[in-house]
Amino acid sequence: MRQDTEGGHPEIDDLKPLWHLAVETGRLEEALEILDRALVLARAHGDARQIDFVICDRAAVAIELGHGTAEVPRLREILVRNADIANCRVAAYNIARFHELNKDHKKALFYARIARDRSELLHRRDWLASSHNLIGNTLLAESFVDRALEEYERALEFMPLEPSPARARILDNLGYCRVLQGRYREGFSFLYQSLRILRRFQAERYQISIRLDLCFAHLETGRYRDAWRHGVAALELAEKLDEPQSEKNALYLLGETAHLSGDMERARGYFARLQQTFFPEATYLPGFLLAVDVRKLVNLHA
Repeated sequence: MRQDTEGGHPEIDDLKPLWHLAVETGRLEEALEILDRALVLARAHGDARQIDFVICDRAAVAIELGHGTAEVPRLREILVRNADIANCRVAAYNIARFHELNKDHKKALFYARIARDRSELLHRRDWLASSHNLIGNTLLAESFVDRALEEYERALEFMPLEPSPARARILDNLGYCRVLQGRYREGFSFLYQSLRILRRFQAERYQISIRLDLCFAHLETGRYRDAWRHGVAALELAEKLDEPQSEKNALYLLGETAHLSGDMERARGYFARLQQTFFPEATYLPGFLLAVDVRKLVNLHA
């Protein structure tokens, strides 16, 4: 979602590193407040390119916060107008991300490939990395694990070697794919690399996914105490940061962790909480989940 603007209004140039840092570390509400200020300045003093630039970056944050529906028409307008290749790339990427979050993976893949193609024209390695990562996400959500893994490996090739939250998120995806393939040693290596980086940057929002993946990986290898630790951490962060999909996945995994550990009362408690919070009409759900392998029902990256 990050790009550069040349010859723009100096106050916007001063704000730009502030919202980039906030986005990078997952402080999205703070980033949105800064971008709102930048958009007012851009519309008052900036040129058309800079206005589009701020609209694209603001839309990216709104999409991540679940408020992206109103942003997509503006992004499509920028993409169709095709006035600036960099803005077109970011618009396409953000539309792809919107569709990914809304589970429309075919549309997400279509726009992610447009973003990748524009990134190639611009020779932007960072944008190539994020584009390949997003393509991988759409493929993994459709359970094309091997093809997704190829995209994540390409993404990592384009990333700088120094630690960053963006690199950590690619490592998370790689680790999850390796776990799905049963290559647990490699999977744990990638996942713990990712967690160390995210903790170093205090990027709490992005730790939710890696904690869920580690919970799942430890479940797969029978390490229930470790699975429990990471599942609880994921649940607490999801509740704190208002991430309901992650909260749902954490409850699934914690219920299954308790079930496989032989703690049926705790398992039923987590599954009951899941049912009451997310599926209030499905009163049968706790009993059903106790009778099946929950790990086969949950795709953490869908």
